[in-house]
Amino acid sequence: MDTGLSPQTLQFIQANFPVLPVPSVPEISLHKAVPKSGLWRLAEMDAHGFGEPYWAHYWGGGLALARHILDHPETVAGRGVLDLGTGSGIVGIAAAKAGAGHVICADTDRYATAVARLNAVTNGVGIATFLGDMTANPPPTVDIVLVGDLFYERDLAARVTTFLDRCLGAHIEVLIGDPWRAFLPHSRLRLVAEYPGLDFGQGAQARERQNAVFSFRETVHRDKPCLGKSPKRSLRMLLCAWRALHCYSPCSMIPMRWNVSSMRF
Repeated sequence: MDTGLSPQTLQFIQANFPVLPVPSVPEISLHKAVPKSGLWRLAEMDAHGFGEPYWAHYWGGGLALARHILDHPETVAGRGVLDLGTGSGIVGIAAAKAGAGHVICADTDRYATAVARLNAVTNGVGIATFLGDMTANPPPTVDIVLVGDLFYERDLAARVTTFLDRCLGAHIEVLIGDPWRAFLPHSRLRLVAEYPGLDFGQGAQARERQNAVFSFRETVHRDKPCLGKSPKRSLRMLLCAWRALHCYSPCSMIPMRWNVSSMRF
């Protein structure tokens, strides 16, 4: 299995990142960073640049999307699936477990695609991986694109939204999992479901929050918001969006650059 990482690096990950059942998605187990994993040692082993180890942690949007797919396997059954920004591979693995025809897990981080493959083997499913910026390419030949938590940074969100527009133009369905990050394209979304769960950087004892699953659609008129079917739900979702902007900004939740010397995992 050519993962793009050295055998020594893969052995280190397998030995120091335990396979744990995922909170709220116990059907899936993943290699995860724990206090004794030694991320800083992994970074020191890499002469080509380590990047941000987002693949080693749970993300709220990915948890919600994986849960939704497993609860509604008809969403992907027999279909071609792209998991955009796969990270640990949890969304693509959920799709494979739910009977997808084929699954492509794409990420710009070679650690992410390598760990996604390890996690797929652990969960007894097969996936393909794509290493590179999928948003710079034409849409692949798939039926549905799954996006788990890629709206935490403005420029990234803009690139992803443009790519998803191209997918819609190619008649590809799009589902997004997200815990109401600041740069979600709210006017383009329709709420499909909400699931309680953890988010990036939260420990197992943290209070769960509502993570959402949305469908992405063509531009809609401002007088036709896609927030919910009832005034009560619409108000609650507006409050969630306000909270995402003012309380859960990417600056406070997501480490945009990791300082290896200060890594605790």
